[in-house]
Amino acid sequence: MAYGQIVRSHPPDDCFIIVNVGGFRQRMEHSVLKRFPHTRLARLLCCSSLEAILELCDDFVATEMEYYFDRNPLFFCYVLNFYLTGKMHLVDGLCVLSFCQEIEYWGIKDRYLDLCCCEKFQELLDQTEELALDQESALHSTGSSIEKLPEADLFDGTWCADVRRSVWLRLENPSYSVSAKVIAGTSLSVVLVSIVAMCVHSVPDFRQVDHNDKEVEHPGLAFFENLCVFFFSAEFLLRLAVAPSARKFLRSPLNVIDLMSIMPFYVTLAWDLGRVAEDDNSELENVGKVMQILKLMRLFRVLKLARHSAGLRSLGATLQHSGHEVGLLVIFLFVGISTFSALMHFVESESLESELRTIPICWWWATISMTTVGYGDTFPVTLAGKLIGTLCILSGLLIVALPITNIFNKFSNFYQKHCKIDSISNSIND
Repeated sequence: MAYGQIVRSHPPDDCFIIVNVGGFRQRMEHSVLKRFPHTRLARLLCCSSLEAILELCDDFVATEMEYYFDRNPLFFCYVLNFYLTGKMHLVDGLCVLSFCQEIEYWGIKDRYLDLCCCEKFQELLDQTEELALDQESALHSTGSSIEKLPEADLFDGTWCADVRRSVWLRLENPSYSVSAKVIAGTSLSVVLVSIVAMCVHSVPDFRQVDHNDKEVEHPGLAFFENLCVFFFSAEFLLRLAVAPSARKFLRSPLNVIDLMSIMPFYVTLAWDLGRVAEDDNSELENVGKVMQILKLMRLFRVLKLARHSAGLRSLGATLQHSGHEVGLLVIFLFVGISTFSALMHFVESESLESELRTIPICWWWATISMTTVGYGDTFPVTLAGKLIGTLCILSGLLIVALPITNIFNKFSNFYQKHCKIDSISNSIND
């Protein structure tokens, strides 16, 4: 008898097929399988050729109508229960990702999960996704602290591999040796000196003018500025020269910050050297404003502290992966500010003593009130306004507190992860 005849010859709904999953044999009725026609076992009943059957199972014996599957027999017990009851349950001790792979293989949708398992399944799935995001964030946020160990092997076969590897580890891993600690301490000290010099430069006592009454930098502060920029530039170029991958190095967030912190100095220096005679026209004034903005970009040096602080790296990773919580916070505040500013304008608009007689001023008042800043420059004077102000402050406390908990938990997890990575790195180097 031909195989196609064997497949088409068995009666429709009152017959059985034998399913063998990892040695566990079970006879199943056609009528039971046809209750879920999109599942793998039900699709076997529609196959009319050996090739089509073998696409759905691992082996097949036509004479006994037995289908073989090289899958987990313990999990198949839950699949069998699904066909009998129409509900799927989580498997104790099975990873949620493996569970998803198994139900996908058998063609069972997660909507068939019973109510007793739906919440737990979603929690496990969310935890897995958060763990994957945490690991991905750690790889990007730490820059070198995580990647330095595998990157040490990337020097093999390159020019001056041993020298570059030695210099790279000393620059990227402060716990590598005593000299690495000295380099890290020196770099941190220069960053702090640069920040202090930038702050002192704004003090009026340290400002000087030339013979044209034009403000110039203090010689001592200019010396420290040039010295710090020279150190930052030498450190950046040295790290770029010994990096195992220049492209990967330049794409690192911390290295981008380093570049942005030294670039304004050279741009302003090139402008000062190439500038022609002084001319009070609008174009030079606009260029001068651009130069002031570039000088303001020296604030990026503060972010260089993230290279030496696990807490700052954790903060950056937290902000990177808290977009949903921050978005909720902004929406809540926007709704609250819009509501209370309109109410305050309604009750204060007719009071001559009140400053809250326009919507924009009420927006400012609602913003500083809901964020618990409270400058005191504007305040309600009527009784109704004071009651609304009280509700606004209490609402602000609740609204700000709602997403802050999740953000703090993420920060705590990132910080613990960074500390664990640093401790592992230290133990390996020791």
